[in-house]
Amino acid sequence: MPAVSRRDEVLQQLADGVSRLTTTDEWQRYLDCQSRFHSYSFGNAILIAAQRRDATKVAGFHTWQKLNRVVKKSEKALWILAPMVSKGSEPVQSSDTQTDDRHVWGFKPVPVFDISQTDGPELPTVCHQLEGDDPTGRYGDLLNVAASIGFTVNDHQFAGGTNGDCNHRSKRIRVESRNSPAQRVKTLAHELAHAILHEDVSELSVAEIEAESTAYVVCQFLGIDASDYSFGYVVTWAGDNQGSTRVRSAGQRIQTASASIIKALDNGANEIRPEPTQP
Repeated sequence: MPAVSRRDEVLQQLADGVSRLTTTDEWQRYLDCQSRFHSYSFGNAILIAAQRRDATKVAGFHTWQKLNRVVKKSEKALWILAPMVSKGSEPVQSSDTQTDDRHVWGFKPVPVFDISQTDGPELPTVCHQLEGDDPTGRYGDLLNVAASIGFTVNDHQFAGGTNGDCNHRSKRIRVESRNSPAQRVKTLAHELAHAILHEDVSELSVAEIEAESTAYVVCQFLGIDASDYSFGYVVTWAGDNQGSTRVRSAGQRIQTASASIIKALDNGANEIRPEPTQP
């Protein structure tokens, strides 16, 4: 099968998988869980970061109990400011969300805790870490791709479940060292896509969908099935059931990035050649 046709087929597999995921019970459980976490204001986000820089999911004591998790003994609360609102003459404490037409008459310090400060079962997720090896050593090949575009790659141990990051200013990619070899290959492909496509980002969700879709295409050509991770990641960043549409709308950028990575990896049978330009 011609390389370009194969690339289109892989993108279609991704779009179909993403679309199917939003109809599953797993997706509904994930949404139910996420609905318990408030969207914190910019000011409270700054407060949380100042007290715990690696915080990822923050909720109150009773919310964690409802999720079957308990705050660890001796953990110190993170303090945020919750608006005190009223309808009519009776004031009530509100969550840190929109207050509609209610009157905000003050703010009250309230304690919250990050997930890392709690114990209990894993929260529902649609994004599953990849297991398995990298038997053909393609991670090392991806390191060479990074070097070819002027980026260094460092192993790192992140807090809060982060798998990797990409810094254009320092031209540095970091990859979580404790993950499986297969996951590390996928993460590095994802961060390489950011390096190629996203020096300037106007919309983070679009950038993440493009990077993960590129990683999925690259992994398919390397013989690594990334569907357990990539489908859920794309759906999570889409935030609705439009993930497959967003993959298709970004198709040309995804194809450009994946073709660049795969061409640098291997100029043989696995090469995805760029689309011919029109005369």
